[in-house]
Amino acid sequence: MDLVPALREPLKKVLGPATAKVMAEHLGLHTVGDLLHHYPRRYEERGQLTHLADLPMDEHVTVVAQVADARLHTFASSKAPRGKGQRLEVTITDGHGRLQLVFFGNGVHKPHKELLPGTRAMFAGKVSVFNRRLQLAHPAYELLGGREGDDPAESVESWAGALIPLYPATAKLESWKIGKAIQTVLPSAQEALDPLPDSLREGRALVSLPEALLKIHRPHTKADVEDARARLKWDEAFVLQVALARRRHAETQLPAVPRRPSPDGLLTAFDDRLPFTLTDGQQKVSREIFDDLATDHPMHRLLQGEVGSGKTMVALRAMLAVVDAGGQAVMLAPTEVLAQQHHRSIVEMMGELAEGGMLGGAEHATKVVLLTGSMGAAARRHALLDLATGEAGIVIGTHALIEDKVQFHDLGLVVVDEQHRFGVEQRDALRGKGKQPPHLLVMTATPIPRTVAMTVFGDLETSVLDQLPAGRSPIASHVVPAADKPHFLARAWERVREEVSNGHQAYVVCPRIGDEGDAPKKGSEQPAEGDAEKRPPLAVLDVAEHLAKGPLQGLGVEVLHGRMQPDDKDAVMRRFTAGETDVLVATTVIEVGVNVPNATAMVIMDADRFGVSQLHQLRGRVGRGSAPGLCLLVTEMPEASAARQRLAAVAGTLDGFELSRIDLEQRREGDVLGQAQSGARTSLRVLAVIEDEEIIAAAREEAAAVVAADPELTGLPALRTALDALLDEEREQYLEKG
Repeated sequence: MDLVPALREPLKKVLGPATAKVMAEHLGLHTVGDLLHHYPRRYEERGQLTHLADLPMDEHVTVVAQVADARLHTFASSKAPRGKGQRLEVTITDGHGRLQLVFFGNGVHKPHKELLPGTRAMFAGKVSVFNRRLQLAHPAYELLGGREGDDPAESVESWAGALIPLYPATAKLESWKIGKAIQTVLPSAQEALDPLPDSLREGRALVSLPEALLKIHRPHTKADVEDARARLKWDEAFVLQVALARRRHAETQLPAVPRRPSPDGLLTAFDDRLPFTLTDGQQKVSREIFDDLATDHPMHRLLQGEVGSGKTMVALRAMLAVVDAGGQAVMLAPTEVLAQQHHRSIVEMMGELAEGGMLGGAEHATKVVLLTGSMGAAARRHALLDLATGEAGIVIGTHALIEDKVQFHDLGLVVVDEQHRFGVEQRDALRGKGKQPPHLLVMTATPIPRTVAMTVFGDLETSVLDQLPAGRSPIASHVVPAADKPHFLARAWERVREEVSNGHQAYVVCPRIGDEGDAPKKGSEQPAEGDAEKRPPLAVLDVAEHLAKGPLQGLGVEVLHGRMQPDDKDAVMRRFTAGETDVLVATTVIEVGVNVPNATAMVIMDADRFGVSQLHQLRGRVGRGSAPGLCLLVTEMPEASAARQRLAAVAGTLDGFELSRIDLEQRREGDVLGQAQSGARTSLRVLAVIEDEEIIAAAREEAAAVVAADPELTGLPALRTALDALLDEEREQYLEKG
């Protein structure tokens, strides 16, 4: 975070090329400053021992324990000299559990001499199972002193006081080696420039940055660790919030055309023809948006709403207000299926108000145009002409809208649906098509906890729709343990048949397509546990065939996936929407925006392969009409697994905000922050976006005050330096493009 010469020193000059190379390649650490900000994951107390019973399988761990027993075995071996091989088995204990260490061949001599019963040491290695017992094979270890003849300089006192820091490490570089490297560079911490203004630091009784770095790496007490963490959390929260506050400030300096709806215009005509009244939430959020649209700098608003809370209605009213004021509005959707769906539903909702320039069009009518990449040349030419002349007041499309040849007459509002699926560059390119920066409304149906909204979308004002419109039905969700109770799966297909016989329809969702070249992407699914991960995820084409010939024989079963031709996809969706198909077997292309009120049941195969938020999104496709919805989460995971707990959480609540908290707690922060954190050299290390809500909220207020008083931070050079370190080019662009 601090670009001062001592902290900018490359590690290869300080630690030697071999260690520096491992640190750069495996831990992303390049400078003295990077290493000082590589904080311990946890601390062991001398005299206390690690809980050996809780070690995770197949992970690289560091444990502190005591040798209980050591035995050297000799066995016949053709590979060993004189035909005799040696194996050293060492049992270590924490007083409760035990763990076996095993050393072979030439590797037995040193540990045989050093790992005597009663010896305490740190051990690092990968946890595996042999003969049903946990073991570490050939672990690296570091003696923790305390026996006669030990060099006191090498004892734990020399580098950890009473607490032993355990660092995020790799198989190539153990925690204690990182600890020793940090001891080498720790004196440089004295030169760390403090990014927090003095008034803030003193007002909140925070220790200085050099003191915090010293205390986090060499604490003598738990209070030292707390002091250090409290201070370092503030650094992370405050510097990030200053970056976002500067972005918001810069936005207020940009000019935009105020867009106020005319009193008896298109919006009024639309509201008059609505067959229902808007919810209180929809009215409140609409007022917030209309207030923003009326200002002379661009609106920047994030609209969060549960699946089915009526976000599209709120967005459409905003678009109509802009058309009323003489501008054009565009809605950007992540997929062609969704763009077509939005176009159909908006034209339906508007009726003759969408028939501008046509016979039978209403007095205030405008034209609603669809633009996607797969349109025929003639239709595309026609659409482009309507955009350029201003004939089309509302445009709905995919990223095809971003191409150079797409010109608008007067672009006033950009609505982005499901923001997390769009690259920042795409959004920026579309905004660049206005004569002046257009207003921006970003919508998401993935509930985002308040702190994440403040951290990731901190340059956007946030509106939340948390009421479901009248007429939406509850959704019952159940986990179907296919491996433990196969008859539950048979019952699931019976339930689908029952829904169809009652005149309804069903979705079956699978993790992959199943045609050629459709190997599951590494890292694209939740890590599976147990046997289920040994087979590939279930595929749409295989499951559809199995169902049509077996459990759902006689029903109309069709497939939908992302690699179908756009026209075919649209035809399948039209048939399903019209009720001609009973069961749609699909990938997650149906995850957002697909609206078929008659679909009441959803079966999600290999549900453990999906994230919590994604399951919640998928589930929102059913129960959209007056009949209750049913969602069945099929899994082969064992009952005790983390995957099953995750599914139980989804089945247990329909509150998306509660689920997003669970999701965040179960995943690493970086995964959740996703693109907003990409390009950040210093992503969040001690700040936890759920637990530290108060710090983030306070940092946001402090940052706003600092930026309002001094937008260029001329009086705070150390803060500027910290910002430069946080924002490498990509991150800078991310914030620029907002």
